[in-house]
Amino acid sequence: MRKIKYKVIFSKKEEMVYISHLDLMRLFTRGLRRAGAPLFITSGFSPHPKISFERALKLGKASEEESAYIFLTKKIKEDKFKKDFQLQLPEGIDIKEIKLT
Repeated sequence: MRKIKYKVIFSKKEEMVYISHLDLMRLFTRGLRRAGAPLFITSGFSPHPKISFERALKLGKASEEESAYIFLTKKIKEDKFKKDFQLQLPEGIDIKEIKLT
């Protein structure tokens, strides 16, 4: 199956600074599923969407620019992807940019 990699640049602030790294990963997964993104699912014993974050923020720390990589099975226009994904995320997580890498 084809793997297409997108880089997502986002900020984490306000009440979202109290969300852990694992919860942030779950939040992204749920948001992407609700947005209807064609997620690339890993194979093996425990299949899951392929999403990776560049670094884990400490609990209680805000950030203006964090990066995550999301793997999809189909190309989507970046502006549509950003709009659909942002609608599924809570206040405090703002998608600044999504680009194909």
